[in-house]
Amino acid sequence: MKLEEKLAELKKRDGLAEEGGGQARREKQHKEGKMSARERIEFLLDEGTFEETDKLVTHRCADFGMQEQKYYGDGFITGYGRIEGRLVFVFAQDFTVFGGSLSEANAGKIVKIMDLAARVGAPVIGLNDSGGARIQEGVMSLAGYADIFLRNTLYSGVVPQISAILGPCAGGAVYSPAITDFIVMVNKTSYMFITGPDVIKLVTHEEVSKDQLGGATTHNETSGVAHFLAHDDAECLSMVRELLSFFPSNNLDDPPRRACSDPIDRAEERLDTLVPAESSQPYDIKDAITAVVDDGYFFEVHEHYAKNIVVGFARLNGCSVGIVANQPAFLAGTLDINASVKGARFVRFCDCFNIPLVTFEDVPGFLPGTNQEYGGIIKHGAKLLFAFAEATVPKVTVITRKAYGGAYCVMASKHIRTDVNYAWPTAEIAVMGPEGAVDIVYKRELEKAANREQMRQEKIEEFRDRFANPYVAAERGFLDAVIQPRDTRKKLIQALEMLDSKRDKNPPKKHGNIPL
Repeated sequence: MKLEEKLAELKKRDGLAEEGGGQARREKQHKEGKMSARERIEFLLDEGTFEETDKLVTHRCADFGMQEQKYYGDGFITGYGRIEGRLVFVFAQDFTVFGGSLSEANAGKIVKIMDLAARVGAPVIGLNDSGGARIQEGVMSLAGYADIFLRNTLYSGVVPQISAILGPCAGGAVYSPAITDFIVMVNKTSYMFITGPDVIKLVTHEEVSKDQLGGATTHNETSGVAHFLAHDDAECLSMVRELLSFFPSNNLDDPPRRACSDPIDRAEERLDTLVPAESSQPYDIKDAITAVVDDGYFFEVHEHYAKNIVVGFARLNGCSVGIVANQPAFLAGTLDINASVKGARFVRFCDCFNIPLVTFEDVPGFLPGTNQEYGGIIKHGAKLLFAFAEATVPKVTVITRKAYGGAYCVMASKHIRTDVNYAWPTAEIAVMGPEGAVDIVYKRELEKAANREQMRQEKIEEFRDRFANPYVAAERGFLDAVIQPRDTRKKLIQALEMLDSKRDKNPPKKHGNIPL
Protein backbone atom coordinates (compact mmCIF):
# COMPACT_ATOMS: atom_id res chain seq x y z
CA MET A 1 0.00 0.00 0.00
CA LYS A 2 1.33 3.47 -0.93
CA LEU A 3 2.04 6.01 1.80
CA GLU A 4 -0.73 8.33 0.59
CA GLU A 5 -3.27 5.52 0.71
CA LYS A 6 -2.13 4.47 4.17
CA LEU A 7 -2.44 8.05 5.43
CA ALA A 8 -5.96 8.29 4.05
CA GLU A 9 -6.90 5.04 5.79
CA LEU A 10 -5.43 6.18 9.11
CA LYS A 11 -7.14 9.54 8.90
CA LYS A 12 -10.48 7.89 8.26
CA ARG A 13 -9.95 5.43 11.12
CA ASP A 14 -8.84 8.01 13.66
CA GLY A 15 -11.12 10.81 12.53
CA LEU A 16 -8.16 13.07 11.77
CA ALA A 17 -8.48 16.17 9.64
CA GLU A 18 -6.81 16.47 6.26
CA GLU A 19 -3.13 17.37 6.20
CA GLY A 20 -2.61 20.93 7.27
CA GLY A 21 -5.53 23.09 8.29
CA GLY A 22 -7.44 22.50 5.08
CA GLN A 23 -7.88 24.19 1.74
CA ALA A 24 -9.87 27.14 3.09
CA ARG A 25 -7.15 28.11 5.56
CA ARG A 26 -4.43 27.71 2.94
CA GLU A 27 -6.35 30.00 0.61
CA LYS A 28 -6.55 32.57 3.41
CA GLN A 29 -2.73 32.38 3.70
CA HIS A 30 -2.46 33.01 -0.03
CA LYS A 31 -4.80 36.02 0.16
CA GLU A 32 -2.52 37.48 2.82
CA GLY A 33 0.42 37.12 0.43
CA LYS A 34 1.88 34.12 2.26
CA MET A 35 2.87 30.68 1.02
CA SER A 36 1.75 27.58 2.85
CA ALA A 37 4.32 25.78 5.02
CA ARG A 38 4.83 23.02 2.47
CA GLU A 39 5.09 25.48 -0.42
CA ARG A 40 7.82 27.32 1.48
CA ILE A 41 9.87 24.15 1.91
CA GLU A 42 9.46 23.24 -1.75
CA PHE A 43 10.59 26.72 -2.80
CA LEU A 44 13.56 26.73 -0.43
CA LEU A 45 15.04 23.33 -1.25
CA ASP A 46 16.38 21.85 -4.46
CA GLU A 47 13.53 20.25 -6.38
CA GLY A 48 12.59 16.79 -5.23
CA THR A 49 15.12 16.58 -2.38
CA PHE A 50 12.88 17.00 0.67
CA GLU A 51 12.56 14.00 2.99
CA GLU A 52 9.96 14.54 5.69
CA THR A 53 10.39 13.22 9.22
CA ASP A 54 7.74 12.47 11.85
CA LYS A 55 4.89 12.98 9.43
CA LEU A 56 2.50 10.86 11.54
CA VAL A 57 3.09 12.65 14.85
CA THR A 58 -0.01 14.03 16.60
CA HIS A 59 -0.44 15.98 19.83
CA ARG A 60 -1.05 14.24 23.16
CA CYS A 61 -3.39 16.76 24.79
CA ALA A 62 -6.75 15.39 25.94
CA ASP A 63 -8.03 18.57 27.60
CA PHE A 64 -10.21 21.42 26.24
CA GLY A 65 -11.69 19.16 23.56
CA MET A 66 -8.31 18.77 21.88
CA GLN A 67 -8.73 15.00 21.55
CA GLU A 68 -11.25 15.63 18.77
CA GLN A 69 -8.89 18.05 16.94
CA LYS A 70 -5.89 16.22 15.60
CA TYR A 71 -3.76 16.71 12.51
CA TYR A 72 -0.92 14.59 11.23
CA GLY A 73 2.35 16.44 11.81
CA ASP A 74 0.65 18.58 14.47
CA GLY A 75 1.16 21.79 12.58
CA PHE A 76 4.90 21.47 12.01
CA ILE A 77 6.69 20.05 8.97
CA THR A 78 10.22 18.78 9.65
CA GLY A 79 12.84 17.03 7.57
CA TYR A 80 15.93 17.45 5.44
CA GLY A 81 16.86 18.20 1.85
CA ARG A 82 19.43 19.94 -0.31
CA ILE A 83 20.31 23.52 -1.21
CA GLU A 84 22.70 23.72 -4.16
CA GLY A 85 23.37 20.05 -3.49
CA ARG A 86 24.33 20.57 0.16
CA LEU A 87 22.46 18.89 3.00
CA VAL A 88 20.28 21.09 5.22
CA PHE A 89 17.66 20.42 7.89
CA VAL A 90 14.47 22.44 7.97
CA PHE A 91 11.31 22.90 9.98
CA ALA A 92 8.26 24.91 8.97
CA GLN A 93 5.44 26.01 11.24
CA ASP A 94 2.01 25.64 9.62
CA PHE A 95 -0.17 28.55 10.70
CA THR A 96 -3.28 26.79 9.36
CA VAL A 97 -3.06 24.22 12.20
CA PHE A 98 -3.78 25.70 15.64
CA GLY A 99 -2.10 28.92 14.48
CA GLY A 100 1.23 27.10 14.18
CA SER A 101 1.36 26.91 17.97
CA LEU A 102 4.09 24.92 19.68
CA SER A 103 3.14 21.70 21.42
CA GLU A 104 5.12 19.06 23.28
CA ALA A 105 4.83 16.81 20.22
CA ASN A 106 5.96 19.21 17.51
CA ALA A 107 8.71 20.63 19.73
CA GLY A 108 10.05 17.08 19.90
CA LYS A 109 10.10 16.99 16.10
CA ILE A 110 12.28 20.11 15.98
CA VAL A 111 14.61 18.87 18.71
CA LYS A 112 15.08 15.61 16.82
CA ILE A 113 16.20 17.26 13.57
CA MET A 114 18.42 19.75 15.42
CA ASP A 115 20.23 16.91 17.19
CA LEU A 116 20.58 15.03 13.91
CA ALA A 117 21.86 18.15 12.11
CA ALA A 118 24.56 18.61 14.76
CA ARG A 119 25.62 14.96 14.48
CA VAL A 120 25.98 15.03 10.70
CA GLY A 121 27.21 18.65 10.50
CA ALA A 122 24.52 20.41 8.48
CA PRO A 123 22.77 23.81 8.78
CA VAL A 124 19.35 24.20 10.41
CA ILE A 125 16.74 26.50 8.86
CA GLY A 126 13.59 27.48 10.74
CA LEU A 127 10.57 28.81 8.82
CA ASN A 128 8.66 30.56 11.61
CA ASP A 129 4.94 31.35 11.37
CA SER A 130 3.37 30.71 14.75
CA GLY A 131 1.04 32.20 17.31
CA GLY A 132 3.34 31.00 20.08
CA ALA A 133 2.92 28.40 22.81
CA ARG A 134 -0.15 26.15 22.66
CA ILE A 135 -2.16 27.40 25.62
CA GLN A 136 -4.05 24.14 26.04
CA GLU A 137 -0.81 22.29 26.86
CA GLY A 138 0.43 24.69 29.51
CA VAL A 139 3.89 23.96 30.86
CA MET A 140 4.50 21.13 28.36
CA SER A 141 4.54 23.72 25.57
CA LEU A 142 6.91 25.93 27.53
CA ALA A 143 9.16 22.92 28.14
CA GLY A 144 9.22 22.36 24.40
CA TYR A 145 10.50 25.90 23.84
CA ALA A 146 13.20 25.44 26.45
CA ASP A 147 14.31 22.19 24.81
CA ILE A 148 14.71 24.07 21.53
CA PHE A 149 16.53 27.01 23.17
CA LEU A 150 19.05 24.61 24.66
CA ARG A 151 19.86 23.15 21.24
CA ASN A 152 20.10 26.62 19.70
CA THR A 153 22.71 27.42 22.33
CA LEU A 154 24.67 24.18 22.31
CA TYR A 155 24.89 24.05 18.51
CA SER A 156 25.70 27.75 18.11
CA GLY A 157 29.04 27.87 16.34
CA VAL A 158 28.76 24.16 15.46
CA VAL A 159 26.32 24.35 12.55
CA PRO A 160 24.86 27.51 10.98
CA GLN A 161 21.33 28.35 12.14
CA ILE A 162 19.05 30.61 10.12
CA SER A 163 15.57 31.86 11.04
CA ALA A 164 13.07 33.06 8.45
CA ILE A 165 10.21 34.98 10.08
CA LEU A 166 7.26 34.55 7.72
CA GLY A 167 4.39 35.45 10.03
CA PRO A 168 3.86 36.09 13.74
CA CYS A 169 6.57 35.26 16.27
CA ALA A 170 5.67 36.40 19.78
CA GLY A 171 6.42 35.84 23.44
CA GLY A 172 8.92 33.13 24.28
CA ALA A 173 8.96 32.05 20.62
CA VAL A 174 11.23 34.98 19.73
CA TYR A 175 14.17 33.63 21.71
CA SER A 176 14.94 30.72 19.44
CA PRO A 177 15.41 32.99 16.39
CA ALA A 178 17.30 35.47 18.58
CA ILE A 179 19.97 32.85 19.35
CA THR A 180 20.33 31.77 15.71
CA ASP A 181 22.96 33.33 13.44
CA PHE A 182 20.74 35.24 11.03
CA ILE A 183 17.13 36.41 10.95
CA VAL A 184 15.26 37.25 7.74
CA MET A 185 11.91 39.02 8.03
CA VAL A 186 9.17 39.69 5.48
CA ASN A 187 7.79 43.20 5.27
CA LYS A 188 4.12 43.67 6.21
CA THR A 189 3.45 39.98 6.98
CA SER A 190 5.92 39.11 9.75
CA TYR A 191 6.48 40.51 13.22
CA MET A 192 8.37 39.71 16.43
CA PHE A 193 7.79 41.00 19.94
CA ILE A 194 7.87 39.87 23.57
CA THR A 195 4.50 41.40 24.44
CA GLY A 196 1.86 42.50 21.95
CA PRO A 197 0.19 45.90 21.48
CA ASP A 198 -2.79 45.00 23.69
CA VAL A 199 -0.62 44.17 26.71
CA ILE A 200 1.53 47.25 26.16
CA LYS A 201 -1.57 49.44 26.06
CA LEU A 202 -2.81 47.88 29.28
CA VAL A 203 0.49 48.26 31.15
CA THR A 204 2.05 51.45 29.76
CA HIS A 205 -0.95 53.06 27.99
CA GLU A 206 1.05 53.28 24.77
CA GLU A 207 -0.81 52.96 21.48
CA VAL A 208 1.21 51.01 18.91
CA SER A 209 0.42 48.71 15.99
CA LYS A 210 1.90 45.25 15.50
CA ASP A 211 3.94 46.50 12.56
CA GLN A 212 5.27 49.54 14.43
CA LEU A 213 6.10 47.45 17.47
CA GLY A 214 7.75 44.44 15.87
CA GLY A 215 7.47 44.57 12.10
CA ALA A 216 10.23 43.80 9.64
CA THR A 217 11.15 47.47 9.14
CA THR A 218 11.31 48.11 12.88
CA HIS A 219 13.65 45.17 13.51
CA ASN A 220 15.83 45.88 10.48
CA GLU A 221 16.24 49.62 11.04
CA THR A 222 15.65 50.37 14.72
CA SER A 223 16.31 47.37 16.97
CA GLY A 224 18.79 45.46 14.79
CA VAL A 225 17.12 42.17 15.76
CA ALA A 226 16.72 41.18 12.09
CA HIS A 227 19.52 41.04 9.52
CA PHE A 228 17.56 41.06 6.25
CA LEU A 229 14.36 42.61 4.95
CA ALA A 230 12.40 40.77 2.25
CA HIS A 231 9.29 41.93 0.43
CA ASP A 232 7.58 38.54 0.21
CA ASP A 233 8.07 34.88 1.08
CA ALA A 234 9.83 34.08 -2.20
CA GLU A 235 12.46 36.81 -1.73
CA CYS A 236 12.97 35.74 1.88
CA LEU A 237 13.62 32.12 0.96
CA SER A 238 15.89 33.15 -1.92
CA MET A 239 17.92 35.21 0.55
CA VAL A 240 18.32 32.15 2.77
CA ARG A 241 19.62 30.12 -0.18
CA GLU A 242 22.05 32.89 -1.13
CA LEU A 243 23.25 33.33 2.44
CA LEU A 244 24.06 29.65 2.80
CA SER A 245 26.27 29.77 -0.30
CA PHE A 246 28.88 31.81 1.56
CA PHE A 247 29.61 29.59 4.54
CA PRO A 248 30.41 25.95 5.28
CA SER A 249 27.99 23.35 6.57
CA ASN A 250 29.69 23.17 9.97
CA ASN A 251 32.58 24.51 12.03
CA LEU A 252 35.01 21.81 10.87
CA ASP A 253 34.61 22.50 7.15
CA ASP A 254 36.19 25.23 5.06
CA PRO A 255 33.94 27.76 3.29
CA PRO A 256 32.81 26.73 -0.19
CA ARG A 257 34.84 27.89 -3.17
CA ARG A 258 33.50 28.84 -6.58
CA ALA A 259 35.14 29.07 -9.96
CA CYS A 260 36.21 32.67 -10.60
CA SER A 261 36.53 34.32 -13.99
CA ASP A 262 37.31 37.76 -12.55
CA PRO A 263 41.08 38.37 -13.06
CA ILE A 264 43.10 38.20 -9.84
CA ASP A 265 45.29 41.14 -10.85
CA ARG A 266 42.43 43.33 -12.07
CA ALA A 267 43.44 46.94 -11.35
CA GLU A 268 40.79 49.51 -10.46
CA GLU A 269 42.09 52.97 -11.30
CA ARG A 270 38.94 54.62 -9.93
CA LEU A 271 40.08 53.65 -6.45
CA ASP A 272 43.03 56.01 -6.78
CA THR A 273 40.62 58.95 -6.66
CA LEU A 274 37.91 57.51 -4.43
CA VAL A 275 39.09 59.19 -1.21
CA PRO A 276 38.51 62.98 -1.37
CA ALA A 277 41.49 65.29 -0.99
CA GLU A 278 39.73 67.05 1.89
CA SER A 279 39.82 64.62 4.81
CA SER A 280 36.47 65.79 6.17
CA GLN A 281 34.60 64.95 2.96
CA PRO A 282 32.53 61.73 2.85
CA TYR A 283 32.62 58.93 0.29
CA ASP A 284 30.88 55.58 0.04
CA ILE A 285 33.04 52.70 1.29
CA LYS A 286 30.81 50.29 -0.64
CA ASP A 287 32.40 51.69 -3.81
CA ALA A 288 35.73 50.37 -2.56
CA ILE A 289 34.26 47.00 -1.60
CA THR A 290 32.46 46.35 -4.88
CA ALA A 291 35.49 47.49 -6.86
CA VAL A 292 37.67 44.88 -5.19
CA VAL A 293 35.52 41.74 -4.74
CA ASP A 294 34.70 39.14 -7.40
CA ASP A 295 32.35 40.47 -10.08
CA GLY A 296 31.55 43.47 -7.89
CA TYR A 297 29.08 41.39 -5.86
CA PHE A 298 28.65 42.18 -2.17
CA PHE A 299 25.94 40.45 -0.10
CA GLU A 300 25.34 42.95 2.67
CA VAL A 301 24.18 41.90 6.14
CA HIS A 302 22.29 44.29 8.47
CA GLU A 303 22.06 46.79 5.61
CA HIS A 304 19.48 49.03 7.28
CA TYR A 305 20.93 49.10 10.81
CA ALA A 306 23.93 51.04 12.19
CA LYS A 307 24.87 52.31 8.74
CA ASN A 308 28.15 53.77 9.99
CA ILE A 309 29.61 50.27 9.72
CA VAL A 310 29.14 47.90 6.78
CA VAL A 311 29.29 44.11 7.09
CA GLY A 312 28.56 41.31 4.66
CA PHE A 313 29.86 38.51 2.50
CA ALA A 314 31.75 38.53 -0.78
CA ARG A 315 34.26 36.40 -2.67
CA LEU A 316 37.87 36.97 -3.59
CA ASN A 317 39.17 34.63 -6.28
CA GLY A 318 36.16 32.42 -5.60
CA CYS A 319 36.75 32.17 -1.83
CA SER A 320 34.19 33.41 0.69
CA VAL A 321 35.24 36.32 2.89
CA GLY A 322 33.53 38.40 5.54
CA ILE A 323 33.79 42.15 4.97
CA VAL A 324 33.80 44.70 7.81
CA ALA A 325 34.12 48.36 6.84
CA ASN A 326 33.65 51.78 8.39
CA GLN A 327 31.25 53.92 6.36
CA PRO A 328 32.42 57.56 6.12
CA ALA A 329 29.20 58.45 4.31
CA PHE A 330 27.25 57.95 7.57
CA LEU A 331 28.18 59.57 10.90
CA ALA A 332 31.66 60.03 9.37
CA GLY A 333 32.30 56.32 9.96
CA THR A 334 32.53 56.71 13.73
CA LEU A 335 31.98 53.70 15.95
CA ASP A 336 28.94 53.94 18.20
CA ILE A 337 27.10 51.42 20.36
CA ASN A 338 25.01 49.93 17.57
CA ALA A 339 27.88 49.72 15.09
CA SER A 340 30.12 48.04 17.64
CA VAL A 341 27.55 45.36 18.46
CA LYS A 342 26.72 44.82 14.79
CA GLY A 343 30.36 44.43 13.84
CA ALA A 344 31.21 42.18 16.81
CA ARG A 345 28.41 39.72 16.11
CA PHE A 346 29.41 39.43 12.45
CA VAL A 347 33.11 38.98 13.22
CA ARG A 348 32.34 36.21 15.70
CA PHE A 349 30.12 34.40 13.19
CA CYS A 350 32.90 34.45 10.59
CA ASP A 351 35.40 33.19 13.14
CA CYS A 352 33.03 30.35 14.15
CA PHE A 353 32.83 29.09 10.60
CA ASN A 354 36.37 29.65 9.28
CA ILE A 355 35.53 32.58 7.02
CA PRO A 356 38.49 34.98 6.50
CA LEU A 357 37.92 38.60 7.52
CA VAL A 358 38.75 41.61 5.35
CA THR A 359 38.51 45.01 7.05
CA PHE A 360 38.34 48.39 5.31
CA GLU A 361 39.18 51.05 7.87
CA ASP A 362 38.28 54.72 7.84
CA VAL A 363 37.39 55.59 11.41
CA PRO A 364 37.88 58.97 13.15
CA GLY A 365 37.09 57.47 16.56
CA PHE A 366 34.17 56.56 18.78
CA LEU A 367 31.07 58.74 18.60
CA PRO A 368 31.16 61.25 21.48
CA GLY A 369 28.18 62.31 23.57
CA THR A 370 26.34 61.69 26.82
CA ASN A 371 23.90 59.28 25.15
CA GLN A 372 26.77 57.08 24.09
CA GLU A 373 28.54 57.22 27.43
CA TYR A 374 25.37 56.61 29.43
CA GLY A 375 24.44 53.80 27.05
CA GLY A 376 27.73 52.02 27.70
CA ILE A 377 29.89 52.74 24.65
CA ILE A 378 32.92 51.61 26.66
CA LYS A 379 31.39 48.18 27.20
CA HIS A 380 29.87 47.86 23.74
CA GLY A 381 32.92 49.17 21.92
CA ALA A 382 34.93 46.56 23.78
CA LYS A 383 32.77 43.86 22.19
CA LEU A 384 34.16 44.69 18.75
CA LEU A 385 37.70 44.81 20.12
CA PHE A 386 37.18 41.45 21.85
CA ALA A 387 35.74 39.88 18.70
CA PHE A 388 38.60 40.92 16.43
CA ALA A 389 41.25 40.01 18.99
CA GLU A 390 39.67 36.62 19.67
CA ALA A 391 39.27 35.67 15.99
CA THR A 392 41.80 33.13 14.71
CA VAL A 393 40.72 33.10 11.05
CA PRO A 394 42.89 34.86 8.44
CA LYS A 395 42.55 38.62 8.92
CA VAL A 396 43.58 41.34 6.47
CA THR A 397 43.05 45.08 6.99
CA VAL A 398 43.22 47.99 4.54
CA ILE A 399 43.31 51.52 5.98
CA THR A 400 41.83 53.78 3.35
CA ARG A 401 41.94 57.06 5.28
CA LYS A 402 41.45 57.84 8.98
CA ALA A 403 42.58 55.51 11.74
CA TYR A 404 42.45 57.60 14.88
CA GLY A 405 42.79 56.81 18.56
CA GLY A 406 41.44 53.69 20.21
CA ALA A 407 39.26 53.01 17.17
CA TYR A 408 42.48 52.38 15.18
CA CYS A 409 43.36 49.62 17.64
CA VAL A 410 39.87 48.13 17.56
CA MET A 411 39.48 47.87 13.78
CA ALA A 412 41.68 44.80 13.26
CA SER A 413 45.01 46.52 13.83
CA LYS A 414 48.29 44.62 13.73
CA HIS A 415 48.42 44.72 17.52
CA ILE A 416 45.41 42.42 17.95
CA ARG A 417 46.74 39.60 15.76
CA THR A 418 45.71 40.78 12.32
CA ASP A 419 47.91 38.91 9.86
CA VAL A 420 48.38 41.46 7.07
CA ASN A 421 47.82 45.21 7.34
CA TYR A 422 47.88 47.51 4.34
CA ALA A 423 47.29 51.23 3.96
CA TRP A 424 46.56 53.47 1.03
CA PRO A 425 48.76 56.60 0.67
CA THR A 426 45.75 58.62 1.88
CA ALA A 427 45.83 56.91 5.28
CA GLU A 428 46.03 59.08 8.42
CA ILE A 429 47.11 57.19 11.53
CA ALA A 430 47.27 59.21 14.74
CA VAL A 431 45.91 59.56 18.26
CA MET A 432 43.41 62.12 16.95
CA GLY A 433 42.82 64.51 14.07
CA PRO A 434 45.31 67.36 13.47
CA GLU A 435 42.91 70.08 14.63
CA GLY A 436 42.12 68.47 17.97
CA ALA A 437 45.72 67.44 18.56
CA VAL A 438 47.07 70.96 18.01
CA ASP A 439 44.45 72.50 20.29
CA ILE A 440 45.61 70.21 23.10
CA VAL A 441 49.37 69.99 22.54
CA TYR A 442 49.86 73.71 21.81
CA LYS A 443 47.11 75.10 24.02
CA ARG A 444 49.33 77.42 26.10
CA GLU A 445 51.38 78.66 23.15
CA LEU A 446 48.21 79.44 21.19
CA GLU A 447 46.67 81.35 24.11
CA LYS A 448 49.75 83.59 24.31
CA ALA A 449 50.31 84.03 20.56
CA ALA A 450 49.45 87.38 18.96
CA ASN A 451 48.75 85.72 15.60
CA ARG A 452 46.86 82.84 17.19
CA GLU A 453 44.89 81.60 14.14
CA GLN A 454 47.91 81.75 11.80
CA MET A 455 50.03 79.83 14.29
CA ARG A 456 47.27 77.27 14.75
CA GLN A 457 47.01 76.63 11.01
CA GLU A 458 50.78 76.26 10.73
CA LYS A 459 50.84 73.73 13.57
CA ILE A 460 47.94 71.82 12.01
CA GLU A 461 49.81 71.52 8.73
CA GLU A 462 52.98 70.49 10.56
CA PHE A 463 51.07 67.81 12.47
CA ARG A 464 49.37 66.58 9.29
CA ASP A 465 52.69 66.29 7.46
CA ARG A 466 54.29 64.42 10.33
CA PHE A 467 51.52 62.10 11.52
CA ALA A 468 48.60 62.11 9.08
CA ASN A 469 50.22 59.62 6.76
CA PRO A 470 50.87 55.87 6.85
CA TYR A 471 54.66 55.93 6.73
CA VAL A 472 55.39 56.35 10.44
CA ALA A 473 53.30 53.25 11.17
CA ALA A 474 54.99 51.41 8.30
CA GLU A 475 58.42 52.27 9.71
CA ARG A 476 57.40 50.64 12.97
CA GLY A 477 56.13 47.49 11.23
CA PHE A 478 52.52 48.19 12.18
CA LEU A 479 51.73 48.18 8.47
CA ASP A 480 53.10 45.55 6.12
CA ALA A 481 52.93 47.80 3.07
CA VAL A 482 51.59 51.05 1.71
CA ILE A 483 49.83 50.07 -1.50
CA GLN A 484 48.28 51.85 -4.44
CA PRO A 485 44.49 51.71 -4.16
CA ARG A 486 44.17 50.27 -7.66
CA ASP A 487 46.17 47.20 -6.56
CA THR A 488 43.99 46.38 -3.55
CA ARG A 489 42.24 43.38 -5.11
CA LYS A 490 45.51 41.73 -6.13
CA LYS A 491 47.11 42.38 -2.73
CA LEU A 492 44.13 41.00 -0.80
CA ILE A 493 44.00 37.81 -2.86
CA GLN A 494 47.76 37.28 -2.52
CA ALA A 495 47.53 37.75 1.26
CA LEU A 496 44.58 35.38 1.62
CA GLU A 497 46.27 32.72 -0.51
CA MET A 498 49.33 32.96 1.71
CA LEU A 499 47.12 32.64 4.80
CA ASP A 500 45.13 29.70 3.44
CA SER A 501 46.93 27.22 5.68
CA LYS A 502 46.98 29.49 8.75
CA ARG A 503 46.71 27.71 12.09
CA ASP A 504 46.15 29.75 15.22
CA LYS A 505 44.44 29.14 18.55
CA ASN A 506 43.56 30.85 21.78
CA PRO A 507 44.79 29.77 25.26
CA PRO A 508 42.93 26.73 26.65
CA LYS A 509 39.77 27.81 28.45
CA LYS A 510 36.10 27.00 28.75
CA HIS A 511 35.19 30.23 26.96
CA GLY A 512 36.06 33.90 27.14
CA ASN A 513 33.98 36.45 29.03
CA ILE A 514 33.06 38.92 26.29
CA PRO A 515 31.75 42.17 27.88
CA LEU A 516 28.03 41.70 27.34
